[in-house]
Amino acid sequence: MAKVRLQRLPSAHPGVALGARIAAIALALIFAGVVLAVAGRNPLSLGMEVIDASFGSSFGMEDLGLLVIPLILTGLSVTVAQQIGAWNIGAEGQFYAGAFAATAVGLFIPLPDGLSLVAMFIAGAIGGLVWILIPTLARAYANVSELITTLLLNFVAILLVYYVSTDAWRERGGVANSATPRIPAEMPEFWGLVHWGLPIAVILAIIAALIFNFTKWGYEIRLIGSNPSAGRYAGIASRRYLILVMLASGAIAGVAGMLEIAGTVHRLQGGISNNYGYLGIMVAVLARGSSVGVIFSGALMAFILNSGIILQTEGLTTSAVLAMTGLILFLTAIGDELAHYRIVRDKA
Repeated sequence: MAKVRLQRLPSAHPGVALGARIAAIALALIFAGVVLAVAGRNPLSLGMEVIDASFGSSFGMEDLGLLVIPLILTGLSVTVAQQIGAWNIGAEGQFYAGAFAATAVGLFIPLPDGLSLVAMFIAGAIGGLVWILIPTLARAYANVSELITTLLLNFVAILLVYYVSTDAWRERGGVANSATPRIPAEMPEFWGLVHWGLPIAVILAIIAALIFNFTKWGYEIRLIGSNPSAGRYAGIASRRYLILVMLASGAIAGVAGMLEIAGTVHRLQGGISNNYGYLGIMVAVLARGSSVGVIFSGALMAFILNSGIILQTEGLTTSAVLAMTGLILFLTAIGDELAHYRIVRDKA
């Protein structure tokens, strides 16, 4: 007599994982549709409105493109740290620090536009790097959990940006009373309103995938992340790799802040992130450790965010939109996990 049990596999078959994700999203949409129907709304009409507004015009596609840039980069920031077994919960603060540093260069260092953009890019990366430096050293030398230190520094960066944008660097007598003056240098347009930050984000994700999957460094980093004891036994410099990887993670989030300043908002102001750093954690979870997967999970998250904005214009409350968004992400995460299981039969 055979005994049936569930067995968890270390990795899911790509086809099974894709099918599980599609099924989870479909189930979430069906459930949300039932709730909307009970509330007296037409779910099919709202769904068609979302699809048409998102993909039926170049303006909708450009909105998605602008949303996906910071989501790819913050998701990549978290994913890079995951490779070595660390959790960077501070991408939000590093995003703000990168935006702060890039704004300082753009406003106060007179350079030609091309050179200014390069300097802002470097400053943004350094800003994010500096903001994760203390949590990195605390984890490397004192084994202090980076979960707490990176999270707490988020609030410091956010308040710092609020201060300079409403006081020290505020545009006085201008149109925006709670923001800095407009940054002179702007990222060139890539497609419509979408700037060159999009291909930069995609290229960075591909470079990260190549490093982690096809280099000795990447193999050693992943070995440390999956089995620290084996890494130490093999004589790998775990502490050095931890420092380098976490600093790279912060720099990527800082670049996201710089691109938001130079390509989308063009001035520093409070709330510039729109929670991209926190959403990057969900993007990374959905990508399941894949740097290339961040591109697709970032696009999914951008569509969900854009759909929420559209639904709010149709009269839905923010709470209802957030509830549906959370349901989709929750069931998608469950589907991703279930894809790792299979039914096996053991002979008695």
